[in-house]
Amino acid sequence: MAENGFDADQGKMFQVSTLQALALGYTRSVMTVGELMTHGETGLGTFEHVNGEMIAIDGKCYRATEDGSVEKAADDMGVPFSSVSYMDGCREFEISGDYDMEKLKQELDNRIEQVFGLNSMHIIQIHGTFEKIYARSEAPYKSAHITLKTMLEKTQTSFEFDDIEGDLVGVYYPDYMDGINASGWHLHFINSDRTKGGHVYEINMKKGLVRIAKRTSIEIQLPKDAAFDTYSLKNASKDEIKQVEQG
Repeated sequence: MAENGFDADQGKMFQVSTLQALALGYTRSVMTVGELMTHGETGLGTFEHVNGEMIAIDGKCYRATEDGSVEKAADDMGVPFSSVSYMDGCREFEISGDYDMEKLKQELDNRIEQVFGLNSMHIIQIHGTFEKIYARSEAPYKSAHITLKTMLEKTQTSFEFDDIEGDLVGVYYPDYMDGINASGWHLHFINSDRTKGGHVYEINMKKGLVRIAKRTSIEIQLPKDAAFDTYSLKNASKDEIKQVEQG
């Protein structure tokens, strides 16, 4: 334990694999949900064979299914890609107005720029009231060397949530780390009842309480099996990653 009472892992971002690998179709399990949650309490990701969207919040891990319903993820579920951290050392502030996704991301950029954080990583949780949440999730697709974009074209479902309260959970990675994760803000949603959620690509938010923590170190657990080395990660398409991220 560290002197402040927190485990040493709590001061860093922990990531499973890379977004480049996921984008190129590496969707095998790297570790289990149970193992992942020993490294953080908040974050996002997906499950083996892209079996839905992951929302980690308050030390619990949830899976958003292809119809937008949410269930608790079993500890033995496989994880091919994820980013998690603890929320210690977070700043809190309230926002209100009429926020779409672009305006929210600009507000968050401004806030982290004020504390010289644009070149650092951040973990974030926003408890808010939303007129609309536009989100998506997907059914599993077992494959090898089929791109994430192609998989999602076959399995992805989009849906809307109206007049809903809940939490946006996400991460920020600076531009120079693009490929390790998506650069900028990447957000998932789960409602207060923990029954609805998914990968978010647009919102209409009226107010929210933001909790955000700066992270200046990262641990990455790469896949250990030989198949991982058959992927040429530098060939991952940034355009495809952007399309997937924006829904």
